[in-house]
Amino acid sequence: MQTIHVRTVPEYSVTIAPGLLGCCGQALREIMSPCRMAVVTDGAVAPLYLETVRESLESAGFAVSPYIFPAGEGSKNLTTLANILEFLAERRLTRTDCVIALGGGVTGDMAGFAAAVYLRGIRYVQLPTTLLAAVDSSVGGKTAIDLAAGKNLAGAFLQPAAVLCDTDCLATLPKDVFADGAAEAIKTGVLCDESLFALFESGALAAEPAEVIARCVGYKAGVVERDEKEQGERKLLNLGHTVGHAIEKCSGYAVPHGHAVAAGLAVIARAAEALGWAEEPIAGRIAACLAQNGLPTGTDFPPEALAEAASADKKRAGGDITLVVPRRIGLCELKTIPVPELLNVIRAGWEG
Repeated sequence: MQTIHVRTVPEYSVTIAPGLLGCCGQALREIMSPCRMAVVTDGAVAPLYLETVRESLESAGFAVSPYIFPAGEGSKNLTTLANILEFLAERRLTRTDCVIALGGGVTGDMAGFAAAVYLRGIRYVQLPTTLLAAVDSSVGGKTAIDLAAGKNLAGAFLQPAAVLCDTDCLATLPKDVFADGAAEAIKTGVLCDESLFALFESGALAAEPAEVIARCVGYKAGVVERDEKEQGERKLLNLGHTVGHAIEKCSGYAVPHGHAVAAGLAVIARAAEALGWAEEPIAGRIAACLAQNGLPTGTDFPPEALAEAASADKKRAGGDITLVVPRRIGLCELKTIPVPELLNVIRAGWEG
């Protein structure tokens, strides 16, 4: 078992170990008294893990009310949010109760955002079941939904009361879903740690997932502690996301988040080399690592379409947009450019 403390206000712990879903009730009793628990999950995860979680929570004295929504990015919208909020109100949850996010990144976003705005904020707990949620989205308190204009354009910050990451869940993931999480983990290696990136190059991710999760969470926890509301350093975590989100939008969200981020990472790495922003050749190494882990290194959507989609990205401020640019493996920087220049950047890194 590995435990990482996130020193925000309030503080919380991320626990990483096998078998945690089966004892989540006992673990949560250590930080909260028995209360009502709304377990929010999706139609893919519910058949696998909902009863295990329900039984553990109920045996620890919690009253459980499950809410199941259709799986997929297409559910990450205002309609699903409204339905969850109505469910919480119908079950008469109060500020002493809790929402459980059981699932991947979409579930964490939906449950977390609902918890943030219901009664102006109640507790929630993350039980990530995907590698992507484990290494990235379950930690840090960012919650959001998609709007017609773009991805994650409405949301709120709310730190979870706890994160319990059961590594046994990774065994049930389809190959493409596991690769989605690999993209966010590889991104972390490019951001901060040459040795972590080298693990992905060696193919160690599948063999040592707990170690990879702990190292990614440890890095993100430090960033969040220093910049919880994304005013500076935390923006670095958006590496690959400007083009990645544009790919998702252009595809009608048919391209999964991790695959889109991987392609976006490859694009910005090639652009950094072509435009003289990188300190050393990095694009080939990053692309090879992505491909080795089952991820794309380019996109068929043309630069013009990507630039248009990215112009509505939440990282835009007035007439400028901030990009995360890799200088070398383990070092990235924020670079603000005028929005009209974004097309030339994407063209410099585009590879269909």
